[in-house]
Amino acid sequence: MANPILKIIEMNPELSRFSGDLNYRLSHFYERKAALFDGDAEKTLWEFSGGAQYYGFHPTETGWIYREWAPGAKALFLTGDFNGWDRTSHPLKSIGNGNWEITLEGKDALPHLSNVKVVVESDHGREDRIPLYATYVTEDESHNFSATIWNPAEKFKWGDQCFSVRKNTPPLIYESHIGMATEEERVGTYREFEEKVLPRVKRNGYNTIQLMAIMEHPYYGSFGYQVSNFFAPSSRFGTPDDLRSLINTAHKMGISVLLDLVHSHAVKNTAEGISNFDGRDDQFFKEGGAGYHPAWDSRVFDYGKNGVVHFLLSNIRYWMESFHFDGFRFDGITSMIYLDHGLGTNFMFADQYFSMNTDIEAVTYLQLATSLIHEINPAAICIAEDMSAMPGMCLPIEWGGIGFDYRLSMGIPDFYIKTIKEKQDGEWEMSRLYWELIARRPGEKVIGYAESHDQALVGDKTIMFRLADKEMYYGMDREHPNLIIDRAVALHKMIRLATIGAGGDGYLNFMGNEFGHPEWIDFPREGNGWSYHHARRQWSLADNPDLKFQYLGDFDKAMIDLIREFDVLSGGMANCLRQHEEDQILIFEKMGCIFAFNFHPTKTQNPLFIPVPEVTDYRVILSTDAKEFGGYENIDTNVVYHPWSFSDQYGRGIQVYMPPRTAIVLHPCTNYDVLRR
Repeated sequence: MANPILKIIEMNPELSRFSGDLNYRLSHFYERKAALFDGDAEKTLWEFSGGAQYYGFHPTETGWIYREWAPGAKALFLTGDFNGWDRTSHPLKSIGNGNWEITLEGKDALPHLSNVKVVVESDHGREDRIPLYATYVTEDESHNFSATIWNPAEKFKWGDQCFSVRKNTPPLIYESHIGMATEEERVGTYREFEEKVLPRVKRNGYNTIQLMAIMEHPYYGSFGYQVSNFFAPSSRFGTPDDLRSLINTAHKMGISVLLDLVHSHAVKNTAEGISNFDGRDDQFFKEGGAGYHPAWDSRVFDYGKNGVVHFLLSNIRYWMESFHFDGFRFDGITSMIYLDHGLGTNFMFADQYFSMNTDIEAVTYLQLATSLIHEINPAAICIAEDMSAMPGMCLPIEWGGIGFDYRLSMGIPDFYIKTIKEKQDGEWEMSRLYWELIARRPGEKVIGYAESHDQALVGDKTIMFRLADKEMYYGMDREHPNLIIDRAVALHKMIRLATIGAGGDGYLNFMGNEFGHPEWIDFPREGNGWSYHHARRQWSLADNPDLKFQYLGDFDKAMIDLIREFDVLSGGMANCLRQHEEDQILIFEKMGCIFAFNFHPTKTQNPLFIPVPEVTDYRVILSTDAKEFGGYENIDTNVVYHPWSFSDQYGRGIQVYMPPRTAIVLHPCTNYDVLRR
């Protein structure tokens, strides 16, 4: 049997010269894990990650107990509504190892929805802080945040016992932001999302939602990336039980729920967050300047500290157990695993992954995190947002990998934006497009996407708005022909079909983009007069039968249905059948489905030769040119195509009629007809 560490090198022979680095990566993981367990070989990461079950506020048979971790503090005092905000009447007792504790007698000592804080005394004086393990944090009219006791008389009852993630089912992800999921110019709620958006997700065929900005953050405009309270779901959207209800309902619909997890950094605020909690600058973060992110103006975790690893792993277990999340999308991994946060590095050479710039402690933390997640739920989904394409990110740890299930294929949306901005129609590079779609490391799965929330944030535009620009404001009426809109609608469909067909082993769409949501995302801020106009989703556009947005939404649903019906995302790498730069033709096959694209703006292919892998009849099962999708109905979907042998140059294939800016999917007739019946 081969040495497991060599598996990654067997799959990536070019990594052989970094075998020492890969061996060290694996050995450091095992050594660190053993050190966390104090050499106890029987201990599990689940047992180690029980911080939320020990720290924070917990009702007992006779009252309450509150524990805190503040190794640098001189004294701690509990204050709040329960004692008239007396800052010294309820001191915590030091119980060793930096832990503090106080017991309150009486079950009503800390009433439900009452507010509390902890007064931390250190060398810098006394400061009112929010407890580290606060599970509900609310903001008052003066914009002051407090921990709020969440202990309703009627405990939430889960009804999702029959739901479980299907391990080998490719995720079709509907990336969502609760606050901007309403059409009204305000912050939306968990309940509204549950009642109004989840049915759309189900109807449109997506099997997974990814929730953004759930972890509590003081500034709404940060899109949730400046986390202050790691164990508290954002109270802007409702209560903890409102979030539980949303997830419970999603599970009953057969929809998995992922949390956008921010363990890459933390807000630097001390009043709301964990920075300088015990009076020290380095309780959770690196010392000195290294503890501050130069681009994000936030704090950088020190993953080499056991206390930090315990806190973050406990956070993962908490979200999975208390809220039944089915996995995570880890934000900002590139920033975590490089000492310079990957800023200004193009990662063109393998040496850039294995150098003095790699933060091995961060890599080890990610290995511990993915291990814990799969220990709790072997079918859980772990997605890495890593711009650098670190080798082994999505390979098993014992092979020399880091343990994620998927990485986001971030080059695809960048390619589309760059191409649309810089290339004229007819000049798109088919070879470069296909390369971007299939670019991935051997054995590692990716999530393909044309655009996520990132591509639509202020300063940028959605793909549809970039294609249509100002014409979108008055050219989307079905009764008024508009060549610019026709081009935008056609390319929007083609871009998505190419991406889902060849771009990965899973697929992601940010809510609303499936129907060509106009304009951009801009949260209320001083620069826009604190407006919510662009921090919402205009669902009425997709629902209006008089507008062309509905064409795009209907096509997206048909595309998702086809992908699920033929299990296209399980097919591994697409098989390129033909590409032609001058004619702007791209054709590939996956799971028996043949995807054919004519990106040329004016040239009709009559006929277009398509090589076919099977000697059988084919029929078009999806056409972007269909009338119900805003097309011209120039492609006859009732035609049965018979393969025959052409010259030695082309081999066996079929001939089809392909107008400009159209795409079709073909499938063997017999199999298709059986599936349809």
